[in-house]
Amino acid sequence: MAAVLGVFVVAYATVEVPEPDDFALAESTTVYYADGKTPMGSFSQVDRAVVSMDTLPEYIGQAVISSEDRNFYENNGVDPKGLTRALWNNVRGLPTQGGSTLTQQYVERYYMGTTTSYLGKFKETILALKIDRSQSKDAILENYLNTIYFGRGAYGIEKAAQAYFGKPAAELTLAESAVLAGIIPAPSAWDPAVSPDRAEQRWNRVLDLMVRDGWISQADRDAAQYPQTVPPRTENTYGGPNGYLLKMVRDELVHKAGMTEDEIDTRGLDIVTTINQRDQEAAVQAVDNLPDDRPANNRVSLVSIDPSSGAIVALYGGADFVSQPLNLATQARAQAGSTFKPFALVAGLEQGISLYDTYSAPAQMKIGNWQVRNFDSRDHGQVNLVEATAGSMNTAYAQLNEDVGPKNTIDAAVRAGLPQDTPGLANEVGNVLGSASPRAIDMATVFATYAAQGVRHDPFIVSEARDTSGNVVYTGEGQGRREFDAQVMADATYAMQAVISDGGAPAAAIGRPAAGKTGTSTALKSANFGGYVPQLATFVNMFQTGDDGSEQSLTGFGGVPSKLMSGSRFPAQIWHDYMAAATQGMPVEDFPKPSARPRPKYTPPPEPTAEPSTEAPTEEPSPTPTEEPSEPPSEEPNPTPPNNNGGGNGNGNGHGNGGGNGGEQATPAPTPSPGPTVGQQGGPASPGTWNPLRPQ
Repeated sequence: MAAVLGVFVVAYATVEVPEPDDFALAESTTVYYADGKTPMGSFSQVDRAVVSMDTLPEYIGQAVISSEDRNFYENNGVDPKGLTRALWNNVRGLPTQGGSTLTQQYVERYYMGTTTSYLGKFKETILALKIDRSQSKDAILENYLNTIYFGRGAYGIEKAAQAYFGKPAAELTLAESAVLAGIIPAPSAWDPAVSPDRAEQRWNRVLDLMVRDGWISQADRDAAQYPQTVPPRTENTYGGPNGYLLKMVRDELVHKAGMTEDEIDTRGLDIVTTINQRDQEAAVQAVDNLPDDRPANNRVSLVSIDPSSGAIVALYGGADFVSQPLNLATQARAQAGSTFKPFALVAGLEQGISLYDTYSAPAQMKIGNWQVRNFDSRDHGQVNLVEATAGSMNTAYAQLNEDVGPKNTIDAAVRAGLPQDTPGLANEVGNVLGSASPRAIDMATVFATYAAQGVRHDPFIVSEARDTSGNVVYTGEGQGRREFDAQVMADATYAMQAVISDGGAPAAAIGRPAAGKTGTSTALKSANFGGYVPQLATFVNMFQTGDDGSEQSLTGFGGVPSKLMSGSRFPAQIWHDYMAAATQGMPVEDFPKPSARPRPKYTPPPEPTAEPSTEAPTEEPSPTPTEEPSEPPSEEPNPTPPNNNGGGNGNGNGHGNGGGNGGEQATPAPTPSPGPTVGQQGGPASPGTWNPLRPQ
């Protein structure tokens, strides 16, 4: 006996209290919507949130003490009978039994992890004695309640309250507390959803013990009613559309904040995202509103960005992250189509080309070895750049791109937000028709740059991350940088307003100033619409994939034939439905005014050839031509894209813009051929009008 006592004394003197086990300290990280209050999801190795005893009703701890260790406040942390039983079972080769005191259970979970060996149990006993002497009983009880496993993946009383009753622990009733205390020894077996009868027996036992121990009165016991628990959660935290958002949050914290995956899962961070819950739900609804006969392999993505900061306010990357983890908005690519044309427009404006310079827009033409034709196969005559943008006229834009230089168009695209390594970003005149294949998030960044009048912000989804002490450890917003002159962007925006007000996407009209551009790729393999109001920019794309992931031409649905599956159709509809909801309550703002339309200069007519006359010439000279037009031209452009009325400035580029003399009014455009009948593809029946069936 003396030898045993000696060993115990030596062990007590030499065993030191270790640092808490990492697993015991791990807390769940919670991800919130932009309001900082509404949870979006969580990250964790264990589902735990630490709470203070001061915030909990007293009967929570009392129920656990009565059920697990009625002498908790009197013992020294060890139950001699329980210890003897454990040692005896170990000697006989039988399964060891855990310590019967709260302190021993706390030591096992908080400092050591589960142990069943003789030496492990002996060390656990020594640590329990030391902990009982070094920490208060209330501190031990608090740590125990934050550490113990309650089943349903919940560690600690806070997560247990949420898992079983859908409420925080601070709101638990006496009856609910008794349920949780009763299932601690075998939570998986005694879960009310698994064994309702056994769970209720345990509940009755706990309440009876609380009366015995004087924690509650018999009247309290009699008044208690067995509470209803919520069903166990079966969904994956990454399930549904929000899974893509949560993955983006993790990626940003890893790649931009420099956090490790382990830190994200265990530090108990509070992460506030940029995602507006109302707008996110509107994005999902806009896609869900598509006709039911939409093909299963039809893909849609949507990205919406606050131009003032780059904050992603809504993003649709797919219907379910668990079944399809590829984020269609940030990982998938589709050809840009005519949404690429604004890059050539901006490049031209930077070089001094005016919105009212005119280009011929024949049905088809050849530039070098490149044969280009208009989508509608029609000759639109002479058009200015507003009309060419509204009608998405390929032949006119091909000539513009030849004038400005394809390399400058690429430069504008990269400055606006396209990565330099975007596939298909080729230095060739045909790049203006969108052979490049950007991601939706890249194009949303581009349209946000337009909306911000030339100031580019990199997109981000994490507004801030705070640690358990409330300290901000990361913020996502960066500095914006001016990439384009504001007046250039105001002019480009004016032209893109015509796409919605008078061009190919009337379906996108939302009752406030808005600008945008349709885009449809070769062979109808993608259809896009990007647009913006001053406070919000959104890009939508639609494409189709085969079983092997290869691109396919879009299959018609919802009564729209395949040949009309363009950006002005479903992408514009999705954009409209989303933006109409997202802009509710948003102040209506106008875009900055574009440059004034150039004032035409007067050139006197040639002197007439003298003709013989039988009449004596008059002594009065012919009226001297005025130096001003008969009606002063407006210094502001028309509110809608003007017809080609001879207002071009004649920069001499040989494409029908005034012959290069800088002063003569351009020859009036020939009358276009009659517009298409309903159901045909085509451009505007006349300049300044739109045909809702014209795909771009």
